[in-house]
Amino acid sequence: MDKEKQILDYIKMNPFISQQELSAKVGLSRPTVANYIASLTRRGEIKGRAYILREESSVVCIGGANIDKKARSNQMISYSSSNPVKINESCGGAARNVAENLSRLNCNTSIMTCVGDDKEGDWILNEIKSQGVDVSQVWVLPTERTGIFITLLDPTGQSVVSMDDMHIYEKMTTSMFEEKWSYIVSSQAVFLDTNIPEECISYIIKRCADEHIPLYIDPTSAAKTHKLPFRLDGVELLLPNRVEAEVLADMRIDSIEDCQIACEKIRERGVKQVMITLGDQGVYYSSSEESGHLPSFLTDIVDTTGVGDAFSSCAIYGIMNNESLHSACQLGLAGAVLTLQTEESICTSLKPEKIHEVVQVYSR
Repeated sequence: MDKEKQILDYIKMNPFISQQELSAKVGLSRPTVANYIASLTRRGEIKGRAYILREESSVVCIGGANIDKKARSNQMISYSSSNPVKINESCGGAARNVAENLSRLNCNTSIMTCVGDDKEGDWILNEIKSQGVDVSQVWVLPTERTGIFITLLDPTGQSVVSMDDMHIYEKMTTSMFEEKWSYIVSSQAVFLDTNIPEECISYIIKRCADEHIPLYIDPTSAAKTHKLPFRLDGVELLLPNRVEAEVLADMRIDSIEDCQIACEKIRERGVKQVMITLGDQGVYYSSSEESGHLPSFLTDIVDTTGVGDAFSSCAIYGIMNNESLHSACQLGLAGAVLTLQTEESICTSLKPEKIHEVVQVYSR
């Protein structure tokens, strides 16, 4: 039987059936079912809100997925000679890291990115799929090389210098996202990093605003922050670090008072909520309803890679579960602590009960 007709018949029998139930009944993945539903809705076969398209905790993560190569020195870095290091490779990229973290936090998560038709691309797709993240919307580009991020760490785990080869993302176009918009609009929220081209970023921001889809953005780096349009209307949450916030607010940030002024300037651009991460100084948060500063949760540092993505993931998890901005920041700090304690970009023990437990420990 035609899959589309099957789906329509099941909806007629139970207008409140979930996409997950439909997926099991017709033998298709949930994202594929979502695409059928979007098509039926556009044609008017499905009318009204008896059938709910947006499933709880469903997030599309758009942006980077690459290989992280970390070289850690066992002595102080010498800039004029060879440095003995231990090299570790893992899957990384802001959108990829956030997608996996959110999946570990029991969110129904998918990723929209591009990889090369190479062993690195296969590794990324297999790894993230094994963690429960849907990879059906990833573009595999046969003539491009999968993105690579390389960082040199000092003996304390702090990054000394980083380099990346992300040319593959320049191949992404607005038409590619337009073709997949029925999938995006069927989700509860979107996470976006700035690895993709500027015109794609502007397109996604505008469409999410027009269609009232909550959008969370990580500027990713100071250089890539310039890709963001000046008007950021409809953006639910912006997650810059101190340097990225300086670019966004066009000012120096040397104090907590400066953070407050910077947040006000950023919110004047249309952003609803802002969290400025300040490294070992914690986080400053701001919205029309609340603002404040939280110190970091102190811990021994093994590796700083992926810490910002862990903060973003756990803070987004908090907001999606109706936590206050203050509480969401606490959850973000808890995720950061757990990730600082591992050499991997992702903490494998990241779970909802774990981050709440960390918050309780540090709040005593």
